[in-house]
Amino acid sequence: MGSSFHQPVDAADVPRFAGHSTFMRLPATSSAAGLDIALIGIPWDGGTTNRAGARHGPREVRNQSSLMRRAHHVSGIAPFDLVNVADVGDLSVNPIDLMDSLSRIEAGISAIVCTGALPISVGGDHLTTLPVLRSIARTGPIGMIQFDAHSDTNDTYFGDNRYTHGTPFRRAIEERLLDPERVVQIGIRGSVYDPGEHDWAKAQGIRIIYMEEFSRRGAESVMEEARAIVGTSSTYITFDVDCIDPSMAPGTGTPEIGGFSSREAQQMIRLLGDLEIVGADIVEVAPPFDLSGITALAGATILFELLCVTAANIDRKRR
Repeated sequence: MGSSFHQPVDAADVPRFAGHSTFMRLPATSSAAGLDIALIGIPWDGGTTNRAGARHGPREVRNQSSLMRRAHHVSGIAPFDLVNVADVGDLSVNPIDLMDSLSRIEAGISAIVCTGALPISVGGDHLTTLPVLRSIARTGPIGMIQFDAHSDTNDTYFGDNRYTHGTPFRRAIEERLLDPERVVQIGIRGSVYDPGEHDWAKAQGIRIIYMEEFSRRGAESVMEEARAIVGTSSTYITFDVDCIDPSMAPGTGTPEIGGFSSREAQQMIRLLGDLEIVGADIVEVAPPFDLSGITALAGATILFELLCVTAANIDRKRR
């Protein structure tokens, strides 16, 4: 274990309900300098078109992450022994100005990326991923694996509004932040506005794996294909908690029945393998619609799963 690596507060010494609330009970720092992985909150849901509340997601995910322990029970990965990671706080946002918030989020993530730290953020609605990608993909388009009930590649909402949580990946492809032929969307389901709603995404080369196909094939087969599509180049992981069935994750803005079990979601994250992950997020946890914190707990658990995968990858590169 690196002697200078940050360590979480031990629940055997300080009970989980006590002390400051931070991601994984890690130290809170004002800068990502010296970190391998920076955990960030993005408390903003200005792109939400119906049930707002994801602005409160980072705080509740922090609270539920106190239930995470030091090591993964399957892989044995102890991320805090492999990498230096801390909670760098919440990014600055403007709750009444969408475009200003996008600029603030981009600037905040850029400052983290410039230190060399890998950003893993907790939102916030899915539009927050767009400014994150703007910060990470400055040198050229990257790949992405998206766990989601919705494609989020629509063009406009309410007239000519081009920026909502239903449009981020159309904008990201138009801005050449994403290589659509290296984008995989897993778990897409639910009614759509139009029978051809996904035609644009498919025409760009995005691989959409609908929930029905996932149910037939299973996690291992689907993730094998996903890894092959994104390949060995830079890849972003985005996890919309609405990919999980609302019976297990009700606290989200746009729930869709027939989704993944929380166990299937964990399994897929573990199957990311040694991809060249350059950033990740968990979005759309909306505590006002949650029941006993189970959605925030799902978000915190997926955050730990992502932390284990990325920590192992960073450690592997050092060897």
